[in-house]
Amino acid sequence: MAFPSDNRPSLQQRWRPFGAIRGVARRRFYRFLERALGTDDGRRIISEASPGMPFRPPSGWNISPPYNDLGRPANRARATGRDDIIFVTGRFRSGSTLLWNLFRNVEGVTAYYEPLNERRWFDRRSRGGHTDSTHRKVADYWREYDGLDDLGRWYREDWIRRDLLMAEDAWDPGLTGYVDTLIERAPGRPVLQFNRIDFRLPWFRRQYPRATFIHIYRHPRDQWCSTLQGDLIRFPRDGTMADFIPFDKFYLGTWAADLKYRFPFLEERSDAHPYRIFYYIWILSYIFGEHFCHYSIQFERFMGRPEEQLIELFDRVGIIGADLAALRLLIEPPVLGKWRQYAEAGWFEDHEAACEEVLGEFLGSTRSGVIPEPFAAHL
Repeated sequence: MAFPSDNRPSLQQRWRPFGAIRGVARRRFYRFLERALGTDDGRRIISEASPGMPFRPPSGWNISPPYNDLGRPANRARATGRDDIIFVTGRFRSGSTLLWNLFRNVEGVTAYYEPLNERRWFDRRSRGGHTDSTHRKVADYWREYDGLDDLGRWYREDWIRRDLLMAEDAWDPGLTGYVDTLIERAPGRPVLQFNRIDFRLPWFRRQYPRATFIHIYRHPRDQWCSTLQGDLIRFPRDGTMADFIPFDKFYLGTWAADLKYRFPFLEERSDAHPYRIFYYIWILSYIFGEHFCHYSIQFERFMGRPEEQLIELFDRVGIIGADLAALRLLIEPPVLGKWRQYAEAGWFEDHEAACEEVLGEFLGSTRSGVIPEPFAAHL
Protein backbone atom coordinates (compact mmCIF):
# COMPACT_ATOMS: atom_id res chain seq x y z
CA MET A 1 0.00 0.00 0.00
CA ALA A 2 1.39 3.38 -1.01
CA PHE A 3 1.00 6.35 1.23
CA PRO A 4 0.40 9.81 -0.28
CA SER A 5 3.60 11.11 1.33
CA ASP A 6 5.67 8.66 -0.73
CA ASN A 7 4.91 10.70 -3.85
CA ARG A 8 6.03 14.03 -2.41
CA PRO A 9 9.47 15.38 -3.48
CA SER A 10 12.28 15.12 -0.95
CA LEU A 11 13.67 18.19 0.86
CA GLN A 12 16.74 18.15 -1.41
CA GLN A 13 14.49 18.05 -4.51
CA ARG A 14 12.37 20.94 -3.22
CA TRP A 15 15.47 23.14 -2.61
CA ARG A 16 17.15 22.29 -5.91
CA PRO A 17 15.54 25.19 -7.88
CA PHE A 18 16.63 27.64 -5.19
CA GLY A 19 20.16 26.21 -5.33
CA ALA A 20 20.27 26.82 -9.06
CA ILE A 21 19.08 30.41 -8.55
CA ARG A 22 21.71 30.90 -5.82
CA GLY A 23 24.41 29.58 -8.13
CA VAL A 24 23.42 32.00 -10.90
CA ALA A 25 23.26 34.92 -8.46
CA ARG A 26 26.63 34.01 -7.00
CA ARG A 27 28.31 33.83 -10.40
CA ARG A 28 26.82 37.18 -11.41
CA PHE A 29 27.89 38.75 -8.12
CA TYR A 30 31.49 37.59 -8.49
CA ARG A 31 31.61 38.79 -12.11
CA PHE A 32 30.35 42.19 -10.93
CA LEU A 33 32.86 42.22 -8.06
CA GLU A 34 35.71 41.29 -10.40
CA ARG A 35 34.81 44.12 -12.78
CA ALA A 36 34.34 46.60 -9.92
CA LEU A 37 37.68 45.78 -8.28
CA GLY A 38 39.39 46.03 -11.63
CA THR A 39 38.49 49.72 -11.85
CA ASP A 40 40.72 52.45 -10.50
CA ASP A 41 38.32 53.10 -7.59
CA GLY A 42 38.21 49.38 -6.78
CA ARG A 43 41.98 49.06 -6.75
CA ARG A 44 42.18 52.13 -4.52
CA ILE A 45 39.79 50.49 -2.05
CA ILE A 46 41.96 47.36 -1.97
CA SER A 47 45.11 49.45 -1.46
CA GLU A 48 43.63 51.44 1.42
CA ALA A 49 42.38 48.26 3.08
CA SER A 50 45.77 46.51 2.85
CA PRO A 51 48.30 47.53 5.55
CA GLY A 52 51.22 46.31 3.44
CA MET A 53 50.48 48.54 0.47
CA PRO A 54 51.80 50.51 -1.26
CA PHE A 55 55.09 48.76 -2.04
CA ARG A 56 58.13 49.57 0.09
CA PRO A 57 61.63 48.46 -0.95
CA PRO A 58 63.41 46.31 1.66
CA SER A 59 66.23 47.93 3.58
CA GLY A 60 69.56 47.64 1.83
CA TRP A 61 68.23 48.15 -1.69
CA ASN A 62 70.11 50.68 -3.78
CA ILE A 63 67.40 53.10 -4.95
CA SER A 64 69.68 55.87 -6.24
CA PRO A 65 69.70 56.44 -10.02
CA PRO A 66 72.98 55.54 -11.75
CA TYR A 67 73.38 58.85 -13.65
CA ASN A 68 74.48 61.97 -11.83
CA ASP A 69 73.01 64.37 -14.37
CA LEU A 70 69.42 63.31 -13.69
CA GLY A 71 67.08 65.72 -11.95
CA ARG A 72 66.88 65.58 -8.19
CA PRO A 73 63.85 66.31 -5.96
CA ALA A 74 63.69 69.35 -3.73
CA ASN A 75 65.61 68.65 -0.55
CA ARG A 76 63.62 68.32 2.69
CA ALA A 77 66.77 68.87 4.70
CA ARG A 78 65.55 72.28 5.85
CA ALA A 79 62.81 70.61 7.93
CA THR A 80 64.24 67.19 8.64
CA GLY A 81 67.67 68.53 9.56
CA ARG A 82 66.46 71.08 12.10
CA ASP A 83 67.09 70.34 15.76
CA ASP A 84 65.00 73.20 17.17
CA ILE A 85 61.54 71.76 16.39
CA ILE A 86 59.33 70.76 19.32
CA PHE A 87 56.33 68.44 18.99
CA VAL A 88 53.82 68.21 21.85
CA THR A 89 51.47 65.23 21.94
CA GLY A 90 48.65 64.42 24.35
CA ARG A 91 45.15 62.99 24.41
CA PHE A 92 42.15 65.29 24.40
CA ARG A 93 41.65 66.97 27.81
CA SER A 94 45.15 66.07 28.98
CA GLY A 95 46.46 69.60 29.56
CA SER A 96 48.01 69.87 26.09
CA THR A 97 46.30 73.22 25.42
CA LEU A 98 47.86 74.69 28.57
CA LEU A 99 51.26 73.46 27.44
CA TRP A 100 50.73 75.01 24.00
CA ASN A 101 49.66 78.34 25.56
CA LEU A 102 52.77 78.42 27.73
CA PHE A 103 55.04 77.88 24.73
CA ARG A 104 53.01 80.46 22.82
CA ASN A 105 53.92 83.09 25.36
CA VAL A 106 57.65 82.45 25.24
CA GLU A 107 59.55 85.05 23.24
CA GLY A 108 61.07 83.69 20.04
CA VAL A 109 58.65 80.73 19.79
CA THR A 110 55.88 80.15 17.23
CA ALA A 111 53.44 77.65 18.75
CA TYR A 112 50.81 76.08 16.50
CA TYR A 113 47.63 74.82 18.12
CA GLU A 114 46.34 71.41 16.97
CA PRO A 115 47.28 71.66 13.25
CA LEU A 116 45.02 68.74 12.24
CA ASN A 117 41.86 70.24 13.73
CA GLU A 118 38.91 70.24 11.36
CA ARG A 119 38.31 73.95 11.95
CA ARG A 120 41.26 74.60 9.64
CA TRP A 121 42.87 77.43 11.60
CA PHE A 122 44.48 78.85 8.45
CA ASP A 123 41.06 79.41 6.83
CA ARG A 124 39.16 82.45 8.13
CA ARG A 125 35.90 81.14 6.65
CA SER A 126 35.92 77.81 8.47
CA ARG A 127 37.72 78.43 11.76
CA GLY A 128 35.00 80.54 13.39
CA GLY A 129 35.72 82.86 16.30
CA HIS A 130 34.91 80.88 19.44
CA THR A 131 37.15 79.19 21.97
CA ASP A 132 36.45 76.52 24.57
CA SER A 133 35.59 78.25 27.85
CA THR A 134 37.57 75.60 29.76
CA HIS A 135 40.74 76.71 27.95
CA ARG A 136 41.64 79.39 30.44
CA LYS A 137 43.68 82.43 29.38
CA VAL A 138 43.26 81.55 25.66
CA ALA A 139 41.78 84.28 23.44
CA ASP A 140 42.19 82.49 20.11
CA TYR A 141 43.78 79.42 18.54
CA TRP A 142 44.69 80.74 15.11
CA ARG A 143 46.93 83.81 15.35
CA GLU A 144 50.00 81.86 14.24
CA TYR A 145 48.15 80.59 11.14
CA ASP A 146 47.35 84.03 9.71
CA GLY A 147 48.90 84.39 6.27
CA LEU A 148 49.15 80.61 5.77
CA ASP A 149 46.06 80.23 3.56
CA ASP A 150 48.04 78.10 1.12
CA LEU A 151 48.06 75.29 3.70
CA GLY A 152 44.69 74.38 2.21
CA ARG A 153 46.42 72.65 -0.69
CA TRP A 154 47.82 70.07 1.74
CA TYR A 155 45.14 69.74 4.39
CA ARG A 156 42.83 66.69 4.44
CA GLU A 157 40.01 66.44 6.93
CA ASP A 158 40.19 62.64 7.00
CA TRP A 159 43.41 63.01 9.03
CA ILE A 160 41.08 63.30 12.04
CA ARG A 161 39.45 59.89 11.47
CA ARG A 162 41.54 57.69 9.15
CA ASP A 163 44.97 56.09 9.55
CA LEU A 164 45.25 57.25 13.14
CA LEU A 165 48.07 54.72 13.56
CA MET A 166 51.01 55.16 11.17
CA ALA A 167 54.06 52.96 10.97
CA GLU A 168 57.40 54.70 10.50
CA ASP A 169 57.45 53.78 6.80
CA ALA A 170 53.88 54.94 6.10
CA TRP A 171 53.48 57.13 3.02
CA ASP A 172 51.61 60.44 3.29
CA PRO A 173 53.27 63.19 1.25
CA GLY A 174 50.36 65.53 1.97
CA LEU A 175 50.97 65.35 5.71
CA THR A 176 54.69 65.79 5.15
CA GLY A 177 54.11 68.86 3.02
CA TYR A 178 51.65 70.31 5.50
CA VAL A 179 53.89 69.94 8.54
CA ASP A 180 57.01 71.02 6.62
CA THR A 181 55.23 74.22 5.57
CA LEU A 182 54.27 75.05 9.15
CA ILE A 183 57.85 74.52 10.27
CA GLU A 184 59.48 76.47 7.47
CA ARG A 185 57.07 79.42 7.73
CA ALA A 186 57.36 79.80 11.51
CA PRO A 187 59.00 83.17 12.27
CA GLY A 188 60.39 81.76 15.53
CA ARG A 189 61.27 78.39 16.93
CA PRO A 190 58.44 76.05 15.84
CA VAL A 191 56.33 74.23 18.42
CA LEU A 192 53.51 72.03 17.11
CA GLN A 193 50.93 70.76 19.61
CA PHE A 194 48.82 67.78 18.54
CA ASN A 195 46.00 65.68 19.97
CA ARG A 196 45.97 63.29 17.03
CA ILE A 197 49.52 61.97 16.57
CA ASP A 198 50.03 59.69 19.59
CA PHE A 199 49.68 56.60 17.38
CA ARG A 200 51.48 58.34 14.53
CA LEU A 201 54.62 59.02 16.55
CA PRO A 202 56.66 56.32 14.75
CA TRP A 203 56.09 58.17 11.48
CA PHE A 204 56.76 61.63 12.94
CA ARG A 205 59.98 60.48 14.62
CA ARG A 206 61.27 59.17 11.29
CA GLN A 207 60.25 62.27 9.36
CA TYR A 208 61.76 64.69 11.93
CA PRO A 209 64.59 62.73 13.53
CA ARG A 210 66.26 65.70 15.20
CA ALA A 211 63.10 67.22 16.70
CA THR A 212 62.23 67.02 20.41
CA PHE A 213 59.00 65.19 21.28
CA ILE A 214 57.10 66.06 24.48
CA HIS A 215 54.31 63.86 25.85
CA ILE A 216 51.72 65.02 28.39
CA TYR A 217 49.34 62.67 30.17
CA ARG A 218 46.62 62.96 32.81
CA HIS A 219 44.98 60.49 35.18
CA PRO A 220 42.43 58.58 33.07
CA ARG A 221 39.57 58.94 35.54
CA ASP A 222 39.75 62.72 35.68
CA GLN A 223 40.44 62.88 31.97
CA TRP A 224 37.35 60.77 31.25
CA CYS A 225 35.21 63.09 33.37
CA SER A 226 36.71 66.11 31.63
CA THR A 227 35.60 64.75 28.25
CA LEU A 228 32.04 64.68 29.57
CA GLN A 229 32.26 68.34 30.60
CA GLY A 230 28.71 69.51 31.43
CA ASP A 231 27.35 65.99 31.01
CA LEU A 232 29.30 64.56 33.95
CA ILE A 233 26.13 63.83 35.91
CA ARG A 234 23.82 63.31 32.93
CA PHE A 235 25.63 60.34 31.39
CA PRO A 236 24.88 57.36 33.66
CA ARG A 237 27.33 54.86 35.12
CA ASP A 238 25.36 52.06 33.49
CA GLY A 239 25.30 53.84 30.11
CA THR A 240 26.46 52.02 26.99
CA MET A 241 28.35 52.87 23.82
CA ALA A 242 24.99 53.06 22.09
CA ASP A 243 23.82 55.64 24.67
CA PHE A 244 27.09 57.57 24.44
CA ILE A 245 26.76 58.86 20.88
CA PRO A 246 25.14 62.23 21.83
CA PHE A 247 27.78 62.73 24.54
CA ASP A 248 30.83 61.85 22.44
CA LYS A 249 32.48 65.27 22.12
CA PHE A 250 36.05 64.05 21.70
CA TYR A 251 35.87 61.42 18.96
CA LEU A 252 35.94 58.27 21.11
CA GLY A 253 33.73 56.34 18.70
CA THR A 254 35.68 57.67 15.71
CA TRP A 255 39.02 56.53 17.16
CA ALA A 256 37.68 53.11 18.09
CA ALA A 257 36.24 52.65 14.59
CA ASP A 258 39.63 53.29 12.96
CA LEU A 259 41.96 51.65 15.47
CA LYS A 260 39.92 48.45 15.92
CA TYR A 261 41.60 47.01 12.83
CA ARG A 262 44.94 47.20 14.67
CA PHE A 263 43.55 46.62 18.18
CA PRO A 264 40.59 44.25 17.82
CA PHE A 265 39.40 44.71 21.42
CA LEU A 266 38.31 48.23 20.42
CA GLU A 267 35.46 46.73 18.42
CA GLU A 268 32.55 48.55 19.97
CA ARG A 269 30.05 46.49 21.92
CA SER A 270 26.85 48.46 22.07
CA ASP A 271 26.24 47.24 25.63
CA ALA A 272 29.72 48.13 26.94
CA HIS A 273 30.36 51.24 29.01
CA PRO A 274 32.43 53.75 26.97
CA TYR A 275 34.92 54.16 29.81
CA ARG A 276 36.38 50.81 28.77
CA ILE A 277 37.04 52.02 25.21
CA PHE A 278 38.39 55.26 26.66
CA TYR A 279 40.71 53.36 29.01
CA TYR A 280 42.03 51.06 26.29
CA ILE A 281 42.95 54.04 24.10
CA TRP A 282 44.37 55.94 27.07
CA ILE A 283 46.72 53.08 27.98
CA LEU A 284 47.83 52.50 24.39
CA SER A 285 48.43 56.23 23.93
CA TYR A 286 50.49 56.32 27.13
CA ILE A 287 52.62 53.39 25.92
CA PHE A 288 53.28 55.09 22.57
CA GLY A 289 54.06 58.43 24.23
CA GLU A 290 56.48 56.91 26.74
CA HIS A 291 58.27 54.92 24.06
CA PHE A 292 58.60 57.48 21.29
CA CYS A 293 58.90 60.80 23.15
CA HIS A 294 61.98 62.29 24.73
CA TYR A 295 60.20 63.69 27.78
CA SER A 296 56.89 62.96 29.51
CA ILE A 297 54.94 65.37 31.71
CA GLN A 298 52.42 64.21 34.29
CA PHE A 299 49.62 66.78 34.40
CA GLU A 300 49.00 66.46 38.14
CA ARG A 301 52.66 66.90 39.04
CA PHE A 302 52.88 69.89 36.70
CA MET A 303 49.85 71.52 38.37
CA GLY A 304 51.31 70.90 41.80
CA ARG A 305 54.74 72.47 41.10
CA PRO A 306 54.35 74.57 37.94
CA GLU A 307 57.49 76.71 38.22
CA GLU A 308 59.71 73.74 39.06
CA GLN A 309 58.19 71.75 36.19
CA LEU A 310 58.56 74.67 33.75
CA ILE A 311 62.23 75.02 34.61
CA GLU A 312 62.76 71.30 33.98
CA LEU A 313 60.76 71.39 30.72
CA PHE A 314 62.63 74.40 29.34
CA ASP A 315 65.93 72.86 30.33
CA ARG A 316 65.00 69.73 28.36
CA VAL A 317 64.15 71.68 25.19
CA GLY A 318 66.88 74.32 25.50
CA ILE A 319 64.76 77.42 26.18
CA ILE A 320 66.72 80.03 28.12
CA GLY A 321 65.52 83.25 29.74
CA ALA A 322 61.75 82.63 29.71
CA ASP A 323 59.71 84.91 32.00
CA LEU A 324 58.56 82.29 34.52
CA ALA A 325 56.59 84.79 36.61
CA ALA A 326 54.51 85.85 33.58
CA LEU A 327 53.98 82.26 32.48
CA ARG A 328 52.90 81.28 35.99
CA LEU A 329 49.93 83.66 35.63
CA LEU A 330 48.62 81.58 32.72
CA ILE A 331 48.23 78.50 34.93
CA GLU A 332 44.94 77.99 36.75
CA PRO A 333 44.92 74.51 38.29
CA PRO A 334 41.61 72.67 37.87
CA VAL A 335 39.93 70.72 40.64
CA LEU A 336 41.58 67.28 40.78
CA GLY A 337 39.80 64.09 41.77
CA LYS A 338 36.57 65.19 40.12
CA TRP A 339 35.94 61.59 39.08
CA ARG A 340 34.50 60.90 42.53
CA GLN A 341 31.44 62.87 41.45
CA TYR A 342 30.89 60.28 38.73
CA ALA A 343 31.46 56.95 40.47
CA GLU A 344 33.15 55.34 43.45
CA ALA A 345 36.68 53.93 43.14
CA GLY A 346 35.42 50.35 42.92
CA TRP A 347 33.40 51.11 39.78
CA PHE A 348 36.48 52.44 37.99
CA GLU A 349 38.69 49.65 39.31
CA ASP A 350 36.37 46.96 37.96
CA HIS A 351 36.40 48.42 34.46
CA GLU A 352 40.16 49.06 34.52
CA ALA A 353 40.94 45.55 35.75
CA ALA A 354 38.83 44.02 32.97
CA CYS A 355 40.67 46.13 30.40
CA GLU A 356 44.07 45.27 31.86
CA GLU A 357 43.32 41.57 31.55
CA VAL A 358 42.55 41.97 27.85
CA LEU A 359 45.60 44.18 27.30
CA GLY A 360 47.83 41.65 29.06
CA GLU A 361 46.64 38.90 26.74
CA PHE A 362 46.98 41.07 23.65
CA LEU A 363 50.41 42.47 24.47
CA GLY A 364 51.68 39.10 25.60
CA SER A 365 52.75 40.19 29.06
CA THR A 366 51.43 40.48 32.58
CA ARG A 367 50.53 44.09 33.18
CA SER A 368 50.03 45.64 36.59
CA GLY A 369 50.35 49.14 37.96
CA VAL A 370 50.70 50.67 34.50
CA ILE A 371 49.18 53.98 35.59
CA PRO A 372 52.23 56.00 36.62
CA GLU A 373 52.69 57.23 40.14
CA PRO A 374 52.26 59.39 42.09
CA PHE A 375 48.49 59.33 41.68
CA ALA A 376 47.69 58.26 45.23
CA ALA A 377 46.40 61.70 46.15
CA HIS A 378 43.71 61.47 43.51
CA LEU A 379 42.56 57.88 44.11
